[in-house]
Amino acid sequence: QVQLVESGGGLVQAGGSLRLSCAASGRTFSTYTMAWFRQAPGKEREFATAISWSGGMVYTYYADSVKGRFTISRDNAKNTVYLQMNSLKPDDTAVYYCAVAPLRLGALSRYDEYDYWGQGTQVTVSS
Repeated sequence: QVQLVESGGGLVQAGGSLRLSCAASGRTFSTYTMAWFRQAPGKEREFATAISWSGGMVYTYYADSVKGRFTISRDNAKNTVYLQMNSLKPDDTAVYYCAVAPLRLGALSRYDEYDYWGQGTQVTVSS
């Protein structure tokens, strides 16, 4: 089992920045993907970004809506994945969820490809 806890959400003005954290606990895997999804009011949960690693290889993937503004990164020592969000827009307002897909690599953009989820953290961007 893997437990995920997101943090770092809050209220920010348009053009501002936030950094989200996802701390993982429980068993670890040598190959897996961690991702950030988001769900805005009245909309389906959508893929934002993912990071995959296996051995010494690391890959990142971004949805078109966040490319150039969001950056996903990891800290293996802390077993944590981060989402740096810059140039935030009101359309970025959503609950952001961290997810893990053990033993899988690639641009996993569907929510049903992930086995573990955090509780979510609210991000609100004002005009």
